[in-house]
Amino acid sequence: MFRDDAPALETRGLTKRYDDGTLAVEGFDLTVPAGAFFGLLGPNGAGKTTLISAICNLIRVTAGEVLIFGEPAASLEARSWVGLAEQDINLDRFLSVRETLVYHGGYFGMPRAEAEQRADEMIDVFDLRAKERVRAPKLSGGQRRRLLLARALMHHPRLVILDEPTAGVDFELRQELWRYIRRLHDEGTTILLTTHYLEEAETLCEEIALIRDGRLIARDSAANLRENYSAATLADVYVKAMAG
Repeated sequence: MFRDDAPALETRGLTKRYDDGTLAVEGFDLTVPAGAFFGLLGPNGAGKTTLISAICNLIRVTAGEVLIFGEPAASLEARSWVGLAEQDINLDRFLSVRETLVYHGGYFGMPRAEAEQRADEMIDVFDLRAKERVRAPKLSGGQRRRLLLARALMHHPRLVILDEPTAGVDFELRQELWRYIRRLHDEGTTILLTTHYLEEAETLCEEIALIRDGRLIARDSAANLRENYSAATLADVYVKAMAG
């Protein structure tokens, strides 16, 4: 049951050790309030992908728990509350833009008519009308990014995870995606953003967590992080934190 008073995301003692012995995250505690715009920064190998995979129930954790609005992440209800736009372009090459969206809606239990209507909304929002019958391999890189985000939002998720959403896109599309993501947040959606563009995190996020070697090392607003690390920019904060 959805709880208005519960955090959007809570991890308690989250630990993941892979079969090859790699310890990706250990004893990871994190709480993201409902309605937050939250940034997650760290180098490759810091544990961000493992954390996202655990939140989205894509991996089996070694220890600890993940709660989505108070419900275990593995529950069907919790899974329906999460939308994920992944960093990698993982679109079905045999499906058109419209088919991709309608299929995704059906996966989350939307009746066909509702899925078709929602697909129309997403196609217009992300300016994909001219490409709605085109299969993914024929789309440009920017159009694929738009489709990934549209797919993540098809089922009206309450928590949206954006994993490097503007990687490899041009300046104009980045600004366009920023505007839509801001609007989504203004409507009450909780956003969890990972990005290597530090100015993106500083511009969009109300609060930022820094992780290194599977551990949370700092968490605050960009302004407070700069003050705490005696740094002029978030980039300087990042360099100091990751060198510590």
